[in-house]
Amino acid sequence: MEHRSFNDPSAATFSLTDEDHTLANSVRFTLNQDPRVAFCGYSIPHPSEARVNIRVQTTGDPANEVLKDACQDLMLMCQHVRSTFDKSVVDFKMSQPVDAMNIKE
Repeated sequence: MEHRSFNDPSAATFSLTDEDHTLANSVRFTLNQDPRVAFCGYSIPHPSEARVNIRVQTTGDPANEVLKDACQDLMLMCQHVRSTFDKSVVDFKMSQPVDAMNIKE
């Protein structure tokens, strides 16, 4: 859910349900890497409530577009980490001698 002023599309607060610090901090980090972002922060209204509020203020671009771009960048980062990990696992398994793999016939 987006809470923003109709007069200023460059500032908005986004409320994400069923989320916690894990996603909020990752999104905040990604947003802060964007030069279009003037301010970004998040809060959790109450510890027992699974909701995160992310505040975005930009230098002029619409805040919702900047948030979408940040989420896409975060997805690309996660895909890169996953593919790098998978490749490293394959490389490790290929570098081990067959006898050490405990393969039973």
